[in-house]
Amino acid sequence: MMTSSVNSAKGYKCQSLVSSQNKVTVGVNWGTVATHRLPAQSVVDMLKNNGFDKVKLFDADEGLLEALRGTHIEVMVAVPNYMLEEMSLDSGAAVSWVQANITAYAYPGGVNIRHVAVGNEPFLKSYNGTYIKHTLPALKNIQEAINRAGLGLQIKATVPFNADIYYSPDSNPVPSAGNFRPEIRDVTIQIIQYLYSNDAPFVVNIYPFLSLYGNMYFPIDYAFFDGSNKPVVKDGNYIYTNVFDANFDTLVSSLSKSGYPEMRIVVGEVGWPTDGDKDANVENAKRFNEGLIRHVLSKNGTPARKGEIDVYLFSLIDEDEKSIDPGSFERHWGLFEFDGKPKYELDLSGVNDKKGLVAAQGVRYMARKWCVLNPNVKDDDRELAANIDYACSLSDCTALEYGSSCNHLSVEGNASYAFNMYYQLKGQHEWDCEFSGLSMITDLDPSDDECPFPVMIARGNSREKFRNILLVFLEGFIMFTLF
Repeated sequence: MMTSSVNSAKGYKCQSLVSSQNKVTVGVNWGTVATHRLPAQSVVDMLKNNGFDKVKLFDADEGLLEALRGTHIEVMVAVPNYMLEEMSLDSGAAVSWVQANITAYAYPGGVNIRHVAVGNEPFLKSYNGTYIKHTLPALKNIQEAINRAGLGLQIKATVPFNADIYYSPDSNPVPSAGNFRPEIRDVTIQIIQYLYSNDAPFVVNIYPFLSLYGNMYFPIDYAFFDGSNKPVVKDGNYIYTNVFDANFDTLVSSLSKSGYPEMRIVVGEVGWPTDGDKDANVENAKRFNEGLIRHVLSKNGTPARKGEIDVYLFSLIDEDEKSIDPGSFERHWGLFEFDGKPKYELDLSGVNDKKGLVAAQGVRYMARKWCVLNPNVKDDDRELAANIDYACSLSDCTALEYGSSCNHLSVEGNASYAFNMYYQLKGQHEWDCEFSGLSMITDLDPSDDECPFPVMIARGNSREKFRNILLVFLEGFIMFTLF
């Protein structure tokens, strides 16, 4: 623990960094775990047309970086978790990674790279300590490689953490009682010390939706910014009416107890999903993100940390290949649909809530045709359930889950939805609509007002063709195991 005099100097240094070097605006995460991706240039045009001047990536994808070249958009690239061990054990590997993914792009007129995320939520409880011993050495090796490349003043390495690294005890569940989890406290403080010494921010992902998800006793208004003005949590002189502020200030308290009360904080991910759960819908997502943007741009801060809050919305576009282990909502965090259509009106300036987001331009789709259940098939056909399960195992049927947008469909509707999602994902070949004679191809759109049956983006690049080959092999394996 630092002395009070050192903490005072530390606070002055970090506050100066925020106010003079970092204009706090709303950024966005750009994930690419999807079967049918928009062209990178189209996405960059979306970023510019919607006024995003910061973007956070989850790797250092060459296609994305090429599309960002020549823009003024601030970029956070990432070293994925699976590379942390190599980066921690081999400084030469870190140098090579920086040369290929940072130096090659970070020059005047190139890509405006400002941060490197070393891992993503590496101390997440569900990882069972897999990355704990590798994260700090990897962070140091990456930053030192950046420094050796002469880019250390402009590009800072950091670590995006999940909010589960800190907590308040059940005996005193208020933000001021916050502290880091005991089993990771020492290494977390070491990381904080290194970040501070390098003028890098502490990055945390905060998800009020997850506080509500699966907890029937959680007060729903507390998840939003426009709920009851009555205090849900009173912590000394501080009053909390939303869980975002309470979570943020629990981190502030944890940092203070570690000797860094003024450590700069960036919220690396925050948002609300639109499908896959009863509380994941367009209305709630619009309500949450509108409130968040107004809150952030007001510069009022939180009860324990007044001033600007730096955030990256999660996320830009839906990703239909994400793991649904945490929940079916995982594929539906986007402000935009998979094809770049806005899901709802959202004003990123926080002034006019009737202002709409700008859609992707020039999107190319596959033919307007769908694979549906043959109307002559009975819903008690013994093969129907197995074929639905098969189609869903290789596509995205999360909209059929309880509380989701297509949960109202009949058994026949469920079958048609599953068959079509598989058919679209595979590329609309005739053989992609062969489900033991149960299906047929139609040019009549089977969508209803609440449940769209999508037609996917047309593929074309070599990377996606290679992905198709891999999917064919996977399909054969699953077919063998099921039948």
